[in-house]
Amino acid sequence: MASAMSLLLEAMVKMLVLILLSVIVTAHQIPLQQVAPRKVAVVGAGAGGASTAYYLRQFAQSSGISVDISVFERESYIGGRSTTVNVFDDPAHPIELGAAIFVEMNYILMNTSKELGLNMSSMIRSWPTDSENLLGVWNGEEFVFLQGHSFGWWDRLKLLWRYGLAPIRTKQLVDRTAAKFSMLYEPPLFPFSSLTSAVGKLGLHEPAALPGDKFLAAHGIHGRFPWEVIQASTRVNYGQNLELIHGLETLVCMATEGAVAIADGNWRIFDGMLKAAGAQINLNTTVTAIDKGRTRQWAVSYKSSDGTASKAEFDEVVIAAPFQSTGISISPAPDHVPEKVHYVTLHVTLFASPHRISPQRFNLSRHQEVPVMLLTTLPEGKDFSSRPEDVGPAGFWSISLLDTIQSPADPSQTHYVYKVFSPERLTASFIASILGVDMPQGPNNLTINDLPRKDVSWFYEKVWQPYPYEYPRQTFEPAKLAPNLWYTSGIESLISTMETSSLMGKDIAALMVNEWEAESINWS
Repeated sequence: MASAMSLLLEAMVKMLVLILLSVIVTAHQIPLQQVAPRKVAVVGAGAGGASTAYYLRQFAQSSGISVDISVFERESYIGGRSTTVNVFDDPAHPIELGAAIFVEMNYILMNTSKELGLNMSSMIRSWPTDSENLLGVWNGEEFVFLQGHSFGWWDRLKLLWRYGLAPIRTKQLVDRTAAKFSMLYEPPLFPFSSLTSAVGKLGLHEPAALPGDKFLAAHGIHGRFPWEVIQASTRVNYGQNLELIHGLETLVCMATEGAVAIADGNWRIFDGMLKAAGAQINLNTTVTAIDKGRTRQWAVSYKSSDGTASKAEFDEVVIAAPFQSTGISISPAPDHVPEKVHYVTLHVTLFASPHRISPQRFNLSRHQEVPVMLLTTLPEGKDFSSRPEDVGPAGFWSISLLDTIQSPADPSQTHYVYKVFSPERLTASFIASILGVDMPQGPNNLTINDLPRKDVSWFYEKVWQPYPYEYPRQTFEPAKLAPNLWYTSGIESLISTMETSSLMGKDIAALMVNEWEAESINWS
């Protein structure tokens, strides 16, 4: 009996030992992040910040990693440089102030819009169809290019007659370059820790290192087409002429196939991303400092709009805004401090009027209609090489007729909604001249606010720096500035779009989760 009891006790002890060993081994195999979620701070709620949060949640969940994401945005809205203004303060008529469209090769924006169930519409919404021409390029003296609404066989024939094979060669070059760039989205290049290295591997260093005019010429694109059509596109998209902007961004301006927009504002994409990420969003909150204590965490100091100062610790910090514009002090200084990049100052003027743009102002007969989208270029033969950023005699980058709506004051009256891009603030005399109305009496510095409401029934002005000067270059900022400190905006000197900022956010999210997985394996 005693022997049986002894054997039973021995068996029970062995079983308990095995259970304890199993518990110890299992506990040892559980990654630390399962017990304590990774805390990530994202500075900026634009394309880069929203994409970082969106994909960080997806990649972390796929790896079984728990994560808490906090987003800090100093503005009162989500979207960064993608935001809308309501004409006549009516939410039924939102107008984009910033990035107005994205195209079919923008895989992240296209796919995410579908995933979020957003309503995509053609870039041409309710534009008037009574104008003979949809697009015109004005050089300050005359229209050098006009395109009809349908762009039928006669338009194509005229295009070939004037420009030869340049349009075809441009399309082929855009397609080849786009195919190369798309390789950034997939392994083995994705995720990339060095954008400079990735650009080199893709063979994109040549277009990035040459001014647009020289890059096009090197690929057999000569004559009037670069200066009359391509330069008009670089000016409306980036406020830069061909002699300034590098070749890769030049080609981006010509990649317009399948252009769409979110019906009630492209910012909806980034709002949807942040909601899907389950991020804690702190609007009207400015990050002032990022400090490294004795632990591996970063202490983030921030201030709300009412002046309340706070501080919180995070395992990772992502700066998703141009570094020089954040005003954030970092201590100790990161391994790599982003260089100062010069951004274009753009004046955006939106206004509504019962008047159509004056044809006489653009040397047309009074019976002709000004094109719906009016782009500009420089006059042929004029030397602007000393100031390649010069807007030239046109005085503005573009004028677009965006919509026609009924006046709230008089529903029987149709008003036209215009958007003007310019390097300087528009004067009242300029607005009066393009509308063909009398200039009010007064000093020379009158503004649009001084025009009679019978001529300009609503207006909105915005000055901002939406994109950098895309000077030719061969090196780009790394994704990682220091351990656990990341940066999305380095890609803007290569290509500055909503899509590429989103790609950089996705890239950083993947790099971050890869590091967590590696740490987990090493720890176990």
